[in-house]
Amino acid sequence: MKSLRLMILGLPLILAGCSTMSSVQWSSALPWNWFGSSAAVSEQGVAGLNSTTPMDEEAVSDGLSDNYRLRNGMKTANGEIVSYFEALKDQQVMIIINGNNGKVSRIDVMDPSIESEKGVKIGTPFGDLYDKAFGVCEQGRGDDADLVVCKAPDSSHISYAFKGEWTGPESLLPSDDMLKKWTLTKIIWQQ
Repeated sequence: MKSLRLMILGLPLILAGCSTMSSVQWSSALPWNWFGSSAAVSEQGVAGLNSTTPMDEEAVSDGLSDNYRLRNGMKTANGEIVSYFEALKDQQVMIIINGNNGKVSRIDVMDPSIESEKGVKIGTPFGDLYDKAFGVCEQGRGDDADLVVCKAPDSSHISYAFKGEWTGPESLLPSDDMLKKWTLTKIIWQQ
């Protein structure tokens, strides 16, 4: 009887929570996520990194929960000098964090252990996410010139970069049939 009363009292709260708290990540309540979970790419950023994170080693390392060895540098992009950090695991670059005006502005994720909040991860075929490239994809530029970059569905900050075989002109996107065989090589979060 006592549990029935608790259920009756709790049901309205649960139902109200379903409609008013849709932005809550309910999966974090699962027991296997209680003691920490792997980083994810979301609209807000990557792990603990976002556009408010200062571009200094301590802040970037904290945002990545000290799970990577960092090395920093500077480069030019679109005529501007950009500072960056490379996050390495086992001597392999897994994440590149670019900064502008002293804050994080773009994060490129190549680490297969990090996926988007929608469950998309490195190695996902183009055909699993898109039927066609028109209207959502474009040829990559700069460091991404050999990639096809597509806006993630229902996202204003996340893009997916695909790589595959292509013998056609650099200025043209491969056909949709060919792109279906390409795989996700990078998840990009941009301010």
